[in-house]
This record gives sequence, C-alpha cells and structure tokens, in this order.
Amino acid sequence: MKALVLAGRTGTRPRPYGHAVTVANRPVVFYGLEAIRKAGISEVAIVVDRHVAPVRDAVGTGAAFGLDVTYIQQDASRLGQGVLIARDYLGDADFLVLHGDDVVLDDIPGLVAEYERRDRPEAMAMVGDLARTGGGPVAVVDELGRVTGVTNGHGHPSFDRALVGAYVFGPAIHQAVLSARPAWHGGRDLTDAVSWLIAHGGTVLAYSAQGYWNTVGCVDNALDCNREVLSRIDPLVLGDVDGDSELIGPVFVDAGSSVRGSRVVGPAIVGVGATVTGSVIGPHTSLGADCAVEDSTVESSIVLDGASLRGVGPVRDSLIGRDAQVRAGAVGSRLVLADRSQILLTTDLTSAPAFPKREPSGSHLATVPLKETRD
Repeated sequence: MKALVLAGRTGTRPRPYGHAVTVANRPVVFYGLEAIRKAGISEVAIVVDRHVAPVRDAVGTGAAFGLDVTYIQQDASRLGQGVLIARDYLGDADFLVLHGDDVVLDDIPGLVAEYERRDRPEAMAMVGDLARTGGGPVAVVDELGRVTGVTNGHGHPSFDRALVGAYVFGPAIHQAVLSARPAWHGGRDLTDAVSWLIAHGGTVLAYSAQGYWNTVGCVDNALDCNREVLSRIDPLVLGDVDGDSELIGPVFVDAGSSVRGSRVVGPAIVGVGATVTGSVIGPHTSLGADCAVEDSTVESSIVLDGASLRGVGPVRDSLIGRDAQVRAGAVGSRLVLADRSQILLTTDLTSAPAFPKREPSGSHLATVPLKETRD
C-alpha cells in the first residue's frame, strides 16, 4: 500500500491557515506522516501546489520519518485533482489518502488494518461526529457500516456523519475520478468520485474514528488541535530558565531558548531560540522558534516563528503569524494575524502612536478593533 498526502490547497485557505500553521511547533503535515509510518506504509507522495518549497524544506526525503517521499506538483487545488495527477505514481496499488491540513492523531493504523480485514473494498472512508465540524463533506452510513451517500456541506438530516478526510482506496477510484462530472470550478472533487463509485455498485465502507481528529482550516480548530497535542507532551527543559521563573505542569523549553522572570503554565512549549521575559505564558500555548515575548500575558494561543509581543495582554485564543509584531497595551484581546503583519493595540484607538516609517517588505500596518480579521 502507498499513501497520498494532499497538501496542494494553499488557494483554499487564508494565510496562515492550512498546512502552513504549526501545531505544538510542528508542521501539520508531520502528524500525517507519522501516522502513515505507524500504519506500516513507507512509500508516500505529497501533492503540492506552487508553494512547494516550505513543504519540501520541512519534510525533505522523508528519511526522518522512515518514509520514501515523492513530490507531485499540481496547478489546481481541488482534492480529486490530486488523485488524478498521482495516477502514474499510484499504479494499481491500494492507497491511503490524507489531507495535508488535517490532524488525525490516533486512527490511521486502525483504518488501514480494517480495510485489509474487510477484504479490501473499493473504498473505506473515516467518519466522525458531525458536531465536531462546522461544514465540509458529510456522509450517510447504513446499519451495516456502508456509506450510501456523500455530499459537500450539510444537507439532508440523514447525512449524519462527518467525513474526516482520511480514505483508503483500491484502484477502482481512478475510473471514478475520471468519470465523475467535474465540479463548477472545473476541478474534480473527491466526494464526487466517491458518489460515482457508490452509484455504480462500488462498496464503500465506513470506519468510525475513535480518537482525536480535526482540521486546521479555521482558527478555532487550529487552537483545538494545539491544545490536544500539547496535552500529550512531557515536561523537558533544554533551554535556560532562571531562578526567578516558574514552570508549572508539562512545559517543554526547547534548546537555545531563554525564560527570565516569567511563569510558564503547561501544557506549553517555548520554541528554539525564543525569549520570554517578565511574562506569563500558558496554559495551552506554543511559542514558535525565535519568538520574543516581553511583559506580556499569552494563553491558549499559537504564536508562530519570529513573532514578538511586548507589553500586551492578556492575549487569549489567538493565532499570531510568522514575524508578526504586537506591542503596546490592551485588555482581553483576541488576535488573528497573518504572516509578517504588524498590529498596535491601544485602549484609545484615536490616540494610537504611529509605527516606525521604515516597514518590512510585505508587511501590513493596521490598528483594528478586537474582532477576528482575515488577511
């Protein structure tokens, strides 16, 4: 069996969402690759779009995961299109499909084992609790565990199971992808191919997820993934923590980092080269590599590499992009910042001081009200 990771979806997610977000300071795609290896699969193709470099730089040859990774580049960002262009790589092998922005921590080995135990049907789809998803593909599953219908988005009440985004397919899916009517955007949705398979007598079985799964396609889901993964970490200090600081609960302080006069409440991670001074961090917070947090309070948040916070807080339930800068003061702020953005929070929006005139290339300068925003 081979595996296919569909990571070519940059065009369908506002920055920095999707597989570009890190969960507990690790790229989302890493969790999928680890699950693939645990399932006993070693040959993996990652379908990427024009932004291949970050994925290739992070994953490399796959040797670190015990995998042999091939990269396949696509122009379109639709899921079925990824299966179509990987046809030569897949050949007639059975294959596992994962979405690059999904986090499925526990159930991939079980899905693969169940597919083989059930004599390799045309397809097996992982399904989960509909309440966990705010949209996306859903399915009807009969009393025998067969998927009898799928659709994109919530439809008839009989569609009561969410499609998690993990499948195992036999070679029959290739004909289904080719035969299914193209969607309005001209691409080929994977759910349409599964519907075609069902309509033409193919057996599609359901596998119910027992463990944690979610997608990082929106801020709240990304934060939920971060909380779940952080809840599984062990405490470890590789960096420098001074005597005026306090670590409470499971806290991972990575190499080259510095914690001075601060309290870090776990579960939490302080990334490589990060500095925390006079601040309160956590719980459920990950600070990426080379972050700088000074005189601030941050909890239940993801702070990506190179971001800085000075004199702000409490910042809660926030996702702060790479190299973003947050300074000055505010009370009870929620932030969603794109990569390399800058934001200034004040209690009096009419008297906000100006940023320095010299701005980083591609930056966004804004003073915003306290609500979720998109780049």
